[in-house]
Amino acid sequence: MASGPRFRHLDELEWQEVRRQQHGDHTASVFEKWPEFSDRYLTVYARYEPGMMVHKHGHNSDHVVFVIEGDIMCGDVHCPAGTHIALDQGDTFGPFIAGPNGAVMFEVMMGDPRSFAADPEGWERLLAERDVQQLPNPPIDTPDWLEDTRTE
Repeated sequence: MASGPRFRHLDELEWQEVRRQQHGDHTASVFEKWPEFSDRYLTVYARYEPGMMVHKHGHNSDHVVFVIEGDIMCGDVHCPAGTHIALDQGDTFGPFIAGPNGAVMFEVMMGDPRSFAADPEGWERLLAERDVQQLPNPPIDTPDWLEDTRTE
């Protein structure tokens, strides 16, 4: 039932570290804020540190990514600020690799936001080529209805 608009400001939300990697002598992470997190849709304000990589994957929902600052590679496609990426439910994209200044993105997933891995062998090769170690995902605070299914 409709109850009117909901308003959130990013300053009201805490950053959550959701992924972490070892890149030589330093770590690189993905941090997210979730203005809306329900079983109908999820909105994500994400910050990728320079060089951060996220494996090729898909989602159990339609997914839109808009690059606000910096740049990423999405597979073989360079995505500078201003790039809009649309992914239909069940499709896959990536891997994502943040540029030298990192990236800030806004994402919307309509429906079940859980992800699934694609091309695990390619991911292992990319990690080895770049001498990056995927570290365990940090614990995150998600709604009770959603179990954490993030893949490494």
